[in-house]
Amino acid sequence: MAVRNPRMKKLETNYLFPEINLRKHDFLSRNPHAQLISLGIGDTTEPIPPYITQALTDGASRLGTRAGYTGYGSEQGLPALRKIITEQFYPNRINHDEVFISDGTKCDLGRLQALFGSDVSIAVQNPTYPVYVDGSLIHGVSNIVYMPSNPENNFFPDLEKIPRTDLIYFCSPNNPTGAAATKNQLEKLIAFAKTNHSVIIYDAAYANYIKDPLLPKSIYEIEGAREVAIELGSFSKMAGFTGVRLGWSVVPDELTYDDGFPIRKDWGRVHSTIFNGASNIAQAGGCAVLEEEGLKEIAVLIEYYLENAKILRSTMEELGYEIYGGINAPFLWVRFSGKSSWHSFQDFLDKYHIITTPGLGFGVEGEHFLRLAAFSHRENILLAVKRLRPIR
Repeated sequence: MAVRNPRMKKLETNYLFPEINLRKHDFLSRNPHAQLISLGIGDTTEPIPPYITQALTDGASRLGTRAGYTGYGSEQGLPALRKIITEQFYPNRINHDEVFISDGTKCDLGRLQALFGSDVSIAVQNPTYPVYVDGSLIHGVSNIVYMPSNPENNFFPDLEKIPRTDLIYFCSPNNPTGAAATKNQLEKLIAFAKTNHSVIIYDAAYANYIKDPLLPKSIYEIEGAREVAIELGSFSKMAGFTGVRLGWSVVPDELTYDDGFPIRKDWGRVHSTIFNGASNIAQAGGCAVLEEEGLKEIAVLIEYYLENAKILRSTMEELGYEIYGGINAPFLWVRFSGKSSWHSFQDFLDKYHIITTPGLGFGVEGEHFLRLAAFSHRENILLAVKRLRPIR
């Protein structure tokens, strides 16, 4: 029999979601009629809006006709979609030839590591989205630096205390903390990357939730970013495409390896070798998302989830919880000093019948925190806050 890749064994410590499911099933076995409310998983709940849905439907229908059928497309993505992404998100900053369409940010995170191999060093925020670490471990990376990001440092690492690494993973608005980086913070990050000849992999999957005009939605709003940063974007949370699967990456021409070879050329080779392009149907829907009518529809969708977050945040603040995020992001980060995150998780499950996510699952800096996601039907949000309020 084949020998198991020893790198996979390193993933066995990631027990977060299996453990949540075990506790959920144990609770339901003891309380079979309980109505659980999930504020744990970061999955969208509201239907894809009609204009966008029609574009997806039309895209599928065209494939059933001889005139409209298309087979393989460009591995880099539909030119019309790449063009409209640059116009809507990167005007006068990015050329559409620097945009690569994919089946989602998580998939891109896994494939990007192929560009750099297993001998690189990486830095990740702590707490952090687990895929940055797990994807690196699968590729054989062992040199991982964790950058503490907590309320005490305004969720931005003290870069003077961080050693030099080849790659820096950075997410804003952050999952799980909900913190959105300021212009000044990103300027420091870019300067740090330039000094250390590092590449920033900038995850902007939740950028459309930023409503504060002073906060950057893209790292390319900051001077010098084209020389050091790859940016990832997603249709999942802004348009409800978690099941449709569509995202993009931006790799500027100026970004090179230490020998001067353009990273963009290798990324194009990866796309054409181990990826055959995003679904034609999904890309038709993506174009509709960024057209005038589609933008109006997703604005309503985003405001819906942000209102959910506002309801949760205001209620929990009223009840005396120490809470972060939930303003320019769909995640709330709640501290429970003196309690382990698993203890707090169990309290919310047993007392309120609410599923959350223990902060420890995102790294040691997440201990004593819970993450609450605002992705839920409004009636469930209102029921959750009703349960959280003490009986008067």
